[in-house]
Parts: sequence; structure tokens; C-alpha cells
Amino acid sequence: MYSFVSAALSAIVRYIFLSNQTHRRYLRPTISQPLLVQAHRRPEPDQPVSKETMMTLLIIAYLGGVLTILSPCILPILPLVFARAGQPFVKSTLPMLAGMAATFALVATLAAVGGSWAIRANEYGRLAAIVLLALFGASLLSQRFASTLARPIVDLGNNLLNASGSGRTAPTVRSALILGVATGLLWAPCAGPILGLVLTGAALQGANLQTTALLIAYAAGAATSLAVALLVGGKIFAAMKRSLGLGDRIRQAVGAAVLAGVAVIALGLDTSLLARLSYASTASLEQAVLDRLHARPAGGTPSAVASNDTIVPAADGSKPFHSDLPVEAYAPSFDGAVEWLNSKPLTKEQLRGKVVLVDFWTYSCINCIRTIPYVRAWAEKYADQGLVVVGVHAPEFAFEKKIDNVKKAIGDFQIGYPVAIDNDYKIWRAFENSYWPAAYLIDAKGQIRYHHFGEGNYGRTEKAIQDLLREAGSQMADTAPVAPDARGVEAGPDLANIRSGETYLGYAQTENFVSPEGLQADTPQNYSITEPGINAWGLSGSWTIGKDQATLDQAGGGIAYRFSARDLHLVLGPGADAKPIRFQVRLDGKAPGPDHGSDIDADGNGTVTATRLYQLVRQSGTVTARNFEVRFLDPGVQAYAFTFG
Repeated sequence: MYSFVSAALSAIVRYIFLSNQTHRRYLRPTISQPLLVQAHRRPEPDQPVSKETMMTLLIIAYLGGVLTILSPCILPILPLVFARAGQPFVKSTLPMLAGMAATFALVATLAAVGGSWAIRANEYGRLAAIVLLALFGASLLSQRFASTLARPIVDLGNNLLNASGSGRTAPTVRSALILGVATGLLWAPCAGPILGLVLTGAALQGANLQTTALLIAYAAGAATSLAVALLVGGKIFAAMKRSLGLGDRIRQAVGAAVLAGVAVIALGLDTSLLARLSYASTASLEQAVLDRLHARPAGGTPSAVASNDTIVPAADGSKPFHSDLPVEAYAPSFDGAVEWLNSKPLTKEQLRGKVVLVDFWTYSCINCIRTIPYVRAWAEKYADQGLVVVGVHAPEFAFEKKIDNVKKAIGDFQIGYPVAIDNDYKIWRAFENSYWPAAYLIDAKGQIRYHHFGEGNYGRTEKAIQDLLREAGSQMADTAPVAPDARGVEAGPDLANIRSGETYLGYAQTENFVSPEGLQADTPQNYSITEPGINAWGLSGSWTIGKDQATLDQAGGGIAYRFSARDLHLVLGPGADAKPIRFQVRLDGKAPGPDHGSDIDADGNGTVTATRLYQLVRQSGTVTARNFEVRFLDPGVQAYAFTFG
């Protein structure tokens, strides 16, 4: 079931929860944009989980599943569930919901660890489930149709027909379980913050009892809310049958609804249109659950920091200043770095007595790029006051592990402060970090006193820097916050107009791929482009789609995307031979003119010379939905991900 796999895996990196802000980027992915524009999350490396933490995660997962009933993504399977209305709960409803929950947990686990073979296998399961449920719906719609089927199908249909309340056969646990398994194969729940958290654990730890338990808890929560709805709906259906004598009509209406739900799933609308509608309706509720239940660092979040981007005057200079920032934890060391750039290796002992700003970043992450001007400005402004900035470069893609690539990026971004190369994620794990970008402030005693995930809140972070510097003895005068002249790709996002979310081109995390040939993993394929709908994309020419990127096999191939945002960026790189690759960009079939990005000219011409993020579009006037297409004049280009701003 390809649609489920793509939705589930994309959620791992695009839907996250943030413990201290209301905006976030991604991830994903869909229309959920003010949240999607702030931070990018990497699944945490495998770490031991305490019983208390596991119990908290189980509660979060279960409550996230319960909230699924409020999501439009549940609509396609509601007819399948309500077809059991009026049947005995233990013999009919319970097996059906149990089958759905168990199948969902199994498929989600396989999707997280199975790779391309799981995508292919699940696609067959999805097709089989669509056929089975289509027959089920048609049987409900027309008993004459059911009677014309071959005898084995008639037997199966008769077992399933008792869901309609026709009374011809007694409900069986087996028939309900079959229906539940089929429903579970098709169910692709909208991946909001809670499901993103659950799937992160599944991807990291694979098919084990812990991650499977979290997936079962999520599915059990959904089954619970569906069971309650079914119990209420069953009574309504029964009353209608008794009072109006409309049993056959109700059965036919349910059959029509089942067929409509199957059609929605078969067309992929459950993971595209409904997913985008869903996020806005449930994200705030899920965020409230996470904020209430998710364990926070000792001392709580830095709620005592100023709540806006103003700089608060210093306290009375006649008394030693003490910041009210809480102590969150003792800072770990930087011993895990494989190399240091712009500096010799720094130790905790060398940094004692200094205020240290630790900035986790990776050089192709658009959120990190837009944060760099502020980090760079703080490093320059407060160096004489005792601030040390340490950039920790933790790669997302394999090409970001190449130290020469990082060196070039540091030069391009004019970064002069020390950068620790964290290719093994040892520093990342030591800080228990999960986000790009992420900022941690360490005081002169070596204690973490403040953290911030994602873009924005720069004034709040600068206020925290000033507080800790004064606490360490600095006598700095009050100053206005930095206001870097960020241009090009470093300029802040146009939050009010972002309607498109980050989209990966590798099969492990992509979605909304609309080339009619379908996605073929790890094999050369000739693709064609039909005009994509909003936030959908396709390929033309010969491409090989790998786990993380799509690689062009022959010159002349292209990528099309219909987007709605001020800026469009695409992470691109040359092939193994590192030869430059020429390309041309078109907007609505024409040269971009004044709407060209910083990496192309007004005629749309550009060249891929290194693996990095390229800004291809910046709309200069009113932001509207546009058809983007890029055609590569040379073979070998590797395309990783779209981001928007």
C-alpha cells in the first residue's frame, strides 16, 4: 500500500512537536504551514527508554489515536466501520476494529524498516484490499450483484453481507476480522505531530516490541473513538430501521458510501487533499496533549524569558545580576566531533567561565540557512563580552557528511566561529537533540539554561545571551537586538503566504508523486509529466529514484511542481563525476523574469556546481500558485528535496 507507506515515512521527518513554540516547518509537507516553516526534525538515534518515558509515550500515542476521529483523513474508512452498525459488538465490531488496529501497526512497522521491498509488497496488499472492499460495497448496494458472483466470492460476500443487517447469515468473527484487516491495509491516518513522534520511534528502532506497542497504542486509540461512534451510530440506525422500515435503503446508502470511500483511497485523496485539510483541525489539540504529557528537562522550559522580541533592560547594576533562566541540565562535552573547522577542538574545561551558544545545523537545511545571519551576528557582537559560538554540523543527507562540502558551505555563509563536525551524531545524542536548527545556551558554570528549536524568536534568544553574559560578570550596556541584512536564500520566510511544504524526492519519504507511470524504486524508468495539482510533483525523462534522491539518467529530463509560496528551493547536486550540470527553469511555461531566485538569471538559466540548496524562485509581486518546471540539459543531476519560504 504505497500511499500509506509514503505518508507514514514522510511524517518521520516532516511532522514534529515543538515544546516551546507555536510555529513549525514541515515538515511535512502539506498545507500546515505556519507550523511547517520553523524547524526541521531528525529522528533521535537509538537510546534506552525508561519505563516512565515509555508509559508517557504510550499515553501520547493512544490519545493521538483518539483524536483521529476529528480528522478528515478518517472519512474514507468511516463507511467501512459504520457498515457494522447494528451487529453484536463482541462478534462483529470488536474483531473488525482489532483487525484494523493490528494490521495498521504491522504495516507501519514494516514501512519503517523494510525499504523499497516493503513498498512493493504493501502496494499489492493495498490493491487486494481495494478489490475486497469494493466487492463488499457492491454487495451492500445490490444483492442481485452479490448473487451473480462466483460461489467462493458469494460465500465471502455472504459473510460480509451480514454487516448490512440483512439477516441472511449470522455475523462471524472471521468475516469481521477480514474486513478489519482490509480496512487496516487502506487506512492512512493524517500524520500530525503525535503520529510523527510515534513513527520516529518505529523508524529508529525497527520491528521490536517497544515501537510496535506505540503503533498499537495509536491504532487502539483510533479504534476506541470509532467504537464509541459506532455504538452511538448503531442505535440511530436501528431506530431508523424500526420506525421507517428503510432497512434496504439504509444498506444501499452504506454500500454507496463504502464505494465512495474506496474510490477516495484508490485515488490517493486520503493522503493529499484530506491530509492538508486535517492538520489545521487537529494540530492544536495534539500539540496541547504533547505539551501536557511530554517530559520536559529539569527546571522546565524557559518560560521566564521575555515573551517577545524586545530586549529587556539589565537589572540594578549595584547588585550581582542573576538570570531567572532555569537550570535545565549540565552540558555534555564535544568529544564526539570527528573534526573541527575554524578552531582546534574545544573542551568543557576550556569553555568554563564562558557563555556558550551551541547551534545545531546542517548546510542544506533552509531553516538553518535562514538562522545563520543571526548566529553570525551574535558571534561578532558578543565575542568581546565572553560569548563563544559553537556550530555543530549534524548531517541529514549523505553528501552533508563530506567535510569538503561543509568547508565550502562555511566559506559561502561566511561563518567564522568554530564548527564541530558531528557525522556520528555523538554530540547530537549527548544533547538529546531532535531538531535543525536548535540553539542551546550554556552558562559560565557549564549548565544548560536555555534552548530554542527552529527559526524565529531571535530577540528572546538574544535576551537570554545578554542575561547569561551579565550573570558571568559582563558590564555590557543595553543595546538593540541585532538586525542582520539577510538577503537571498538567507532572508526570512514569507509566513503569511506559504501554502506548500517540504517535499522529498527519494522514495523513503516522498508523497504526492503524480507521474502516471508510478514511482519505481531503485530502477531506471522513463517518466512523463501530467499537469500536477497543487503541492503535487512529477518527473519527465529517464530517472532512477533512490531512497534519498532522484538521479537523472539521460539529458533532457525535468521536474515539475505546482506550488504556492514566495520562494521555491531545491536541493541539487552533480553526479559522481562532479561535472557542472546546466538547467533551465520555467514558471507557468515562461522564463521567470523578475521572479527568478538567487541561483538563476531572469531567463531561468542556472548551473549545478555543488551539492547544496538552490534558490530557484522568489516571487517579486503578489504571491500566487505557480507551475514550476526545471529541465536539465546534462545528465547525472541528483535532486533531493523541495523547500519553500
